[in-house]
Amino acid sequence: MKRIILLITIILSVTIARAQFGVGGGSSLIIGRISGTVIDSVTNKPLDYGTVSLFRSTGKSPITGVLTDDKGSFKLDNIHPGIYRIEITFIGYPTKIINKVETTPSKPDKNLGTVVVSPSSKSLKEVTITGTAPLIENRIDKIVYNAEKDLTAAGGNATDVLQKVPLVAVDINGNVSLRGDGNVRVLINGKPSGATSASLSDVLKTIPADQIKSIEVITSPSAKYDAEGTAGIINIITKQKNMSGFSGSVSGGIGTRQNNGNINLNYSKNRFSLAVNAGGNLTWPQVSNSTFTQTFLNGNTPTLTNSRVGSTKIKRHGAIGSITANYDFNSFNSLTSTVRLNQGGFNSTGGVVVGSTDFLTPANSRMTTGSSVSHNTFGGFDWSLDYTHKFKKEGHELSFSSQWSHSVITTDFMNTYAQQSALNPNQRGDNNGTNNEYTLQADYILPINKIFKLEAGGKGIFRNISSNADVFKTATFGAADSTSFILDPTNSYLYKYNQYVTAGYAVMTITLPKKYTLLAGVRDENTRINGEPSVVTTNFAPFSNSYNTFVPSFTVQKALSTTKTVKLTYSKRITRPSLTFLNPFLNASNPNSESQGNPKLSPEVSQTVELNYNTFIKSSVINFSVYYKHTGGLIESIALPINNNQGTLTTYANVGVNNSFGSSFFGSINPISILTIRGSINGYTYNPTAEGGYATQQTRTGATFAYNAFLSGSVNLPSGFIAEVFAVENSKRYTIQGSNPSFSIFGAGVRKQFMQKKMSVGINTLEPFSKYKYFNSDLKSPTFVQNSTFAFPFRSVGLTFSYNFGKITFSNPMEKKKGINNDDLKQGDQGGVGGGSGGGGGSGGR
Repeated sequence: MKRIILLITIILSVTIARAQFGVGGGSSLIIGRISGTVIDSVTNKPLDYGTVSLFRSTGKSPITGVLTDDKGSFKLDNIHPGIYRIEITFIGYPTKIINKVETTPSKPDKNLGTVVVSPSSKSLKEVTITGTAPLIENRIDKIVYNAEKDLTAAGGNATDVLQKVPLVAVDINGNVSLRGDGNVRVLINGKPSGATSASLSDVLKTIPADQIKSIEVITSPSAKYDAEGTAGIINIITKQKNMSGFSGSVSGGIGTRQNNGNINLNYSKNRFSLAVNAGGNLTWPQVSNSTFTQTFLNGNTPTLTNSRVGSTKIKRHGAIGSITANYDFNSFNSLTSTVRLNQGGFNSTGGVVVGSTDFLTPANSRMTTGSSVSHNTFGGFDWSLDYTHKFKKEGHELSFSSQWSHSVITTDFMNTYAQQSALNPNQRGDNNGTNNEYTLQADYILPINKIFKLEAGGKGIFRNISSNADVFKTATFGAADSTSFILDPTNSYLYKYNQYVTAGYAVMTITLPKKYTLLAGVRDENTRINGEPSVVTTNFAPFSNSYNTFVPSFTVQKALSTTKTVKLTYSKRITRPSLTFLNPFLNASNPNSESQGNPKLSPEVSQTVELNYNTFIKSSVINFSVYYKHTGGLIESIALPINNNQGTLTTYANVGVNNSFGSSFFGSINPISILTIRGSINGYTYNPTAEGGYATQQTRTGATFAYNAFLSGSVNLPSGFIAEVFAVENSKRYTIQGSNPSFSIFGAGVRKQFMQKKMSVGINTLEPFSKYKYFNSDLKSPTFVQNSTFAFPFRSVGLTFSYNFGKITFSNPMEKKKGINNDDLKQGDQGGVGGGSGGGGGSGGR
C-alpha cells in the first residue's frame, strides 16, 4: 500500500510540475485566458487597434498576440499555465510592459483589469488618436495605404483604389504609373502573378476593392529587391489573415456601373492555418465613344486626312481566388503554400465610320462604315511554396521560396466594312498567348549584433512566352457579302520568347549613434533573352541579347525626435523591355496606324536620389520629399509616316535620356475631432533629350511639368454613420512627340455601421454631375499631326455591404512569411502575351 501511495504521489508531482513549467509549450492539458482593457491615462478613453503581445517570462519572441477592440479590450485564449510577459504597443505611445503575469492549473484565467498607458511626453501630447488605423502610413522603406479604411472604395475594383494611393496614377486604360513613371512592377501579396504579366490593366479590374487590405508603395527599393522597374514597386495586400479559430467576412456591392462580391474564410488550429478567399466582378454594358484624326503635312499645308469615329459597347467580368495553407513544424521551421486562381475577360461590339480626305487628289477621297466584335479572355494560376527556418538567435533566419506562374490570354475578333479596300479589308483573328514563369529564391538574414544586420540571397527567374496570332482577310474586295477568308501572312505569326534572369545581393543595416540608421547594399543581375519566330525570313530572324547590371543602393535615416525623421536614399533601377516591345512582327490590321516591336531594344536605366522628411505636428501627419531622377536609354513609342504618307508605323526605341526633378507631399489633419482631411500631391518635370536620328522626330522640347493629386474629407457622425468625399486629378503625361490624357474623378459615400462594427451598409457615387469623362491625346511629328478623343461613362451609384463573423485572434501579429517578389519587366500598355494583332473593340473601358 505504501508503494502505491508513493507511486500516486510521484505521478501527481510530475503532473503538477509539467503544468507549472509548461509556459505555453503545450505539455499541459489545462488552458486558460489572459484578458484586460487598455485605456489612455490622460483621456481615459479606450485604445482600439493596439497590439498586445504575449512572451515567455524571459523570451525574446512573441508566442501570440491580438489587437484591442473598439472598447480597448483584449483576450488571449488557449494559454497554458505559466509565467509570462505582456507588451502593449500603440502608435505614439511607449511600449507598456507587464511582467510576471502568472496563470496556474487551479486559476487558468487571468484578468488584468484596466491597463493604463501613458502617452509619450514628446509625441502623443501633440497627436490625436482617432481610434482607427490611419489611412496612410509612412514607414522606413515604404508608404502604406490602408484601403480597408477607405469607405468610398467599397463596391469598386483595384483600379479605383489605386487612383487614391499617394504618388500613384492610373490612366483611362488602367495603366499604372508611380510618380509619373509607368515602369512600375505591381505585386499581389508580395508576389508577381502570371496574369499581371499578361494583362495587368484587365486583372486589376477583376479584383474587388473589398478584397484589398492595403497597398504598399516602394519608391526607392534597396538592393534586396529586384532591380527591375525604374519607378518602383506597388504591392497589393489582400485580406488573408493568419488567425486562431474560425472567422470570415462577406462583402459586396451592386451599382449602376459595376457589381462585385467577396468572401474570406480563415481557420487555424494548433500549428496549422488555412485561408480561403474568393471574389468576383461584373460590369453592366458600357458604351464608349471615340474620335481619331490624322493629318499629313507638306510644310504647313495639309495633304491627306484620315479619320475614324466610332462607339463601342463593353461588358467585363472577372473572378479571383486563393487558398493559403501554413504549417509550423515547431518554433523554428514552417512551410507555406499558396494557390491563386484568376479568370476574366471582356466582350465588345462596336461601329465605326472611316474616312480619308485627299487634298491633292480629291477623287481618291473615300468614306465607309464598319462594325467590330471582340471576345477577350485571360486566366491562369500562381502556385508558391515557401520554407522558413529560424535559428535560436532572434531575427536570424533562412528561407527558400519557389513559384510557378501560368497564364493564358486569348483575343478573337471580327472587323467588317461596308466598302472594302486594300486599306480596309474584312478581317478576323484568333490570337493566343501562353506565359510560364518559374522562380527560385533563397534569402538569409543574420543580426550580427545590435549594430550590424546582414541580408543576402540569390534568385533565378525563368520565363517562357509563346504568342500565336492567326489573322484572316477576305479573299476578294467589293463583293456584297464577302465571307470567304484567307490567311493573312503579313499579320500572322508564331513567336517564342525566353528570358533568364539570375541575381545575387547583399545588404547591410547599421545602427549608428545619435539615432542614425544606415542601409547599404549591392546587387548584380545577369539577363539573357532570345526570340524565335516560327518563319525565318530576312525581316524576322531569331535574335538574342545578354547584359549584366550592377545595382548599388544606399539609405541613411536620422531620427530628429520621436515624431520627426529625415531620410536620404540613392537607388539604381533598370527596365527590361517585355515581349510587347520586342516582338518584331508587323501589326497592320489598321493600315492607317500600324505597329511593330523592336528586338534591338536595350534596357532602360535610371538613378534616383531622394530626400524625405516625415513629422507629426499636433493632429497632423506630414510627409514631404524632393527627388532627382536621371534615366538613360529612355524607351518610348515613336510614330513614323509610311505608305507614302498614307498612315503611320508606331515602334519602340531607346530615344535618349531624361532628367526629372520632382517633389511629393501627403498629409492628414484633424481640424475638429470628427473631421479628417487627407491629401497628397506629386509634381515632376519631364525634360528629355532625344539622341541620334530620333532628335529629328522630337517635337516637344524643353521641360514640361506634370502632377497627380488626391484630396478627401471624412466625418464620423453619431449613431455609427460615416461620410466621405474625395477628388483625384492627374495631369497630362508627355512624350517627345505628344501627350497622353489627363484624368480626374469625384466621388462621395455614406456608410452606417451595426452590430459593434461587424456589419455595415453604404451608398457610393462617382461623377454624379457628368455622365461621361473625356480623354484627349495628341501627337505631332515634322510631317503629320494626330489627335484622338475617348469618352467613357463614369457616373454611377451603388449600394455596398459587409459583414464580419467568427472569432478573430491573431496567431502572431508580428510574423510575416517570406515569399517570391519579382519586380521586373517594362509594362508599357501592360498587356501583350498574345494580343498581338487586331482587336475589334479595344479595351479602353474600366
